[in-house]
Order: sequence, then C-alpha cells, then structure tokens
Amino acid sequence: MSRLAFLLAAFVFLISISHAQDDDVIKVDSNLVVLNATITDIDGQPVAGLQKNRFTGFENGVEQQIEFFSAEETPFAAVILLDTSGSMEERVSMARAAAIKFLEGLRGTDMAAIYRFDTKVALVQDFSPMRDIDERVFDLKSGGMTVLNDAIFKAAKVLSQRTEKRRAIIVLSDGEDTQSGRSADAALKAALAADAAVYTVDMSDGSGSRRIQNVGVLKNFAEKTGGRFVKTPGGAAMRQAFEQIVAELGTQYTLAYEPANTAKDGKWRAIELRVAKKDLHIRTRKGYHAAKKAELRQ
Repeated sequence: MSRLAFLLAAFVFLISISHAQDDDVIKVDSNLVVLNATITDIDGQPVAGLQKNRFTGFENGVEQQIEFFSAEETPFAAVILLDTSGSMEERVSMARAAAIKFLEGLRGTDMAAIYRFDTKVALVQDFSPMRDIDERVFDLKSGGMTVLNDAIFKAAKVLSQRTEKRRAIIVLSDGEDTQSGRSADAALKAALAADAAVYTVDMSDGSGSRRIQNVGVLKNFAEKTGGRFVKTPGGAAMRQAFEQIVAELGTQYTLAYEPANTAKDGKWRAIELRVAKKDLHIRTRKGYHAAKKAELRQ
C-alpha cells in the first residue's frame, strides 16, 4: 500500500472504541493526528478558500509536516445533547426550540442525532438528514439528576463510528453535573479522541458562584476542542448563533499529520495551528493525549 493510500485509509478508520468502567476513554488506533479548524474573519464570519501552504502546525512547539489537507464543503455529523434534568425545568422548551433552529439550518447531506440526558442518557432520534423531526422532540419533560459528562462521552463514542471527517457535539445545558460516572476530563478526552468539536450553549439563568462554575465547565469543553461557547440564547441572537455554527461546520478545514514525536507515553501534546494571513481567528482543538503502549492493538 502506498503512503498516500495508507494515510487516507487511516484517516477514514481512525478511531477504535474502548468503553469500560469509570474514566476509560475512546482510544486512537492510528499515528495520524486530525485537526478540524474553523477560520473566521474579524466579523466572526467563516473564511473559505485558503490553501494548504497557508497553514503551519506545531506540536509542543515543534513544526509538523501536514500530510493531509481538505478545504471542501463536506457533510458533517453532529450529536445534539438536550439537558432535560430537573434544574432545566423552566428552560427545556427553550433548549428544544434552540435544537430545532439548529436542525432547520442543516443541509440535506448533513447528519444529526438527538440525545436527551438527565439521570441517564437516552436516544431521541438517530442519525438522519433531519428533514423530518421526530415528534418525541416535542414531548421532552424535565426531571432527575444530570449526567453531562456521561452524555458528552456517549456522543463522542457514537460520532467516532461515523465516516464523516467533520464531527460536532452540540450541548444545550446549564452546565451542572450531579451524577455522571465519568469525570469532565474523561469526557473531554473522549471528544478529542473522536475529533469532535464541542459547541456548548449556556441555558442557565440567575447568577452566583455556582453559575460561574457551570459556565466555566461549558467554556472549557468548547475551547479545548475547537468549538464555541454560546451565551444564554434568545430571539434573533439565538438564530444567528446557530446559523453561524452550521456555516462553520460546513466550511471547516481538515488537516492531518503524523507526529514527529513517536513516543507512546500517554502525555498531553499541545497543538498550535497558524495561518499566514492577518486578522484571522483560528479555532481548533488545543491538543491530545498520546497513546500508551498498552492501548495499541496487538
């Protein structure tokens, strides 16, 4: 098999799944590191048309050779996570409306699934082009505890089995977690391993230290994975935010490289992506955890 054929095959079959107890995470069975990058201008609008030679990637400060590059408008897969826990009692209808706004903006080739989460994570509607929204979306009620971390981990798992190169997790929640079996770090690692950008929509109200802490959780998921944090939405601002998310996912740049550092030590590797053009903002994941020797397939 040629090197290019190997790289493309590895890109498509990048993720293997390990789903055991507690904080086990999705593990990458490939040397390729894949970046889905959103490039926006000073007005926050997605920038298309940039060429490969404009991009430079660094891992722990060391420049990497970009092996794969795609700037096509390709389909994406998304998992929408709706928080239906007791703390969302007065905002479930708003979260549902926000999710529907997102679905209405999808192109015919994009695929999305809907999950709800409270005390457990449950499928509402499986992957489809979303031309017909399942009536169960309109019957969601609030109640129970909150398993936000478990929901993100589950979304990462199902997305890692998709063939779409671009993947996103859309979280509509107040950011509070009261009963997850997995930590926020485990959920973040799973999203990074699945190459999924997490877009978090703050559905909280009120103020105080708890809200600040919960908003911080939502922001961390978004910033570390190259997604976006959206403040408590409403009216035209909500519609605009979701229109921008759909536009971003459809015009992302996909890059991949084989790390110069081949050590299988499980350590965090910081990633920096640069673009040789002024006044552009780059959003992509901040890094990844290298595989450990024991995690590799024999």
